[in-house]
Amino acid sequence: MSKRLRSSEVCADCSGPDPSWASVNRGTFICDECCGVHRSLGRHVSQVRHLKHAPWPPTLLQMVETLYNNGANSIWEHSLLDPASVMSGRRKANPQDKVHPNKAEFIRAKYQMLAFVHRLPCRDDDSVTAKDLSKQLHSSVRTGNLETCLRLLSLGAQANFFHPEKGNTPLHVASKAGQILQAELLAVYGADPGTQDSSGKTPVDYARQGGHHELAERLVEIQYELTDRLAFYLCGRKPDHKNGQHFIIPQMADSSLDLSDLAKAAKKKLQSLSNHLFEELAMDVYDEVDRRETDAVWLATQNHSTLVTETTVVPFLPVNPEYSSTRNQGRQKLARFNAHEFATLVIDILSDAKRRQQGSPLSGSKDNVELILKTISNQHSIESQDNDQPDYDSVASDEDTDLEATASKANRQKSLDSDLSDGPVTVQEFMEVKNALVASEAKIQQLMKVNNNLSDELRIMQKKLLGKDAN
Repeated sequence: MSKRLRSSEVCADCSGPDPSWASVNRGTFICDECCGVHRSLGRHVSQVRHLKHAPWPPTLLQMVETLYNNGANSIWEHSLLDPASVMSGRRKANPQDKVHPNKAEFIRAKYQMLAFVHRLPCRDDDSVTAKDLSKQLHSSVRTGNLETCLRLLSLGAQANFFHPEKGNTPLHVASKAGQILQAELLAVYGADPGTQDSSGKTPVDYARQGGHHELAERLVEIQYELTDRLAFYLCGRKPDHKNGQHFIIPQMADSSLDLSDLAKAAKKKLQSLSNHLFEELAMDVYDEVDRRETDAVWLATQNHSTLVTETTVVPFLPVNPEYSSTRNQGRQKLARFNAHEFATLVIDILSDAKRRQQGSPLSGSKDNVELILKTISNQHSIESQDNDQPDYDSVASDEDTDLEATASKANRQKSLDSDLSDGPVTVQEFMEVKNALVASEAKIQQLMKVNNNLSDELRIMQKKLLGKDAN
């Protein structure tokens, strides 16, 4: 961290002392208990990161700290600041409240339903309102007033809005003005550093032209954030973007010889996806990497002398209502992959991401996404369902298919090598990371089993106490 947390800092949701997590896209610090609820909402609602035990780009942490210190929480609790809300009985959670249902219901209302955010007067054409807000955002990002921009984003301004008259996006404006924290905020809300303006220039170009070298380098990192995160998950290293190295791709030794027919078919289907559909699949894998890494930090930082109940565990990616039921089920199934299976999928994504950047991708159809999820190396079977079906199973079926068994066995027997496209990673380094992933997975499963046993014991004790009270 850029500074030590001050003792005066409290959880934005319950006012508990010494918050140890941050909600990056909300600009708030939160405590362990409230963070458990945030994690269950999904990254599309709250992007959580531990303040001490997670890697932070310095300017991203500075952005969150600035928002927190300048009252960003009042954006999400606007109506609660009105004295009338006290009279109506509405209040925020406090440290003594139970996590479930008290804190959980408040946090869902605050961030998922946006129940306390200031609402603009209703207009007949909501798209006009969004356009007006986006134009205000376009002008505001040239200043250092982050909370104003966050407020506009909370009301519906689009971070990637292309101004029709000025021919550029808010990120172009922020980059030209050298506003690195604004650039961080816009990127968190989906701004693309690779977008060209009407002159064919990107935000990176404007940052370099203006002599904002730190900003330019950070924008390049943001541009490759997805593949960097996947590579770091596998081998603990990131590419050297300053020297033109943009990808690190661990690969299987003699993969062309060892690949089963199913794995070859999966690779072919992956390569045939359109750019848009490939990006969706890659984003889903990115979200699963984030879930696994955050869960590992969560379990490592909890006080295991107290009970960590099943309500604090996020077993698979939460449902995103903006996605189809088929995609949500596919995202859930990613949690069932063991470390070897998931690593194979990540490698395939990294390899094809580089191929697409360097050459023209093959055209693909929407059905291929479902086929990829069925047959991609070591993946479990995902049954195609109509997109209108609302039912989401708990990581769907537990049945093991012949496809799964065959692909898993074939890939587990592959010899591993570390053949990097742009930099050296030794066989030993790759194997160490793979072994660490397996050990981490086993430890998490063991902790979850212990926690479940403790939950059962607690329920038995509660029943006995209730029985004594009744007598």
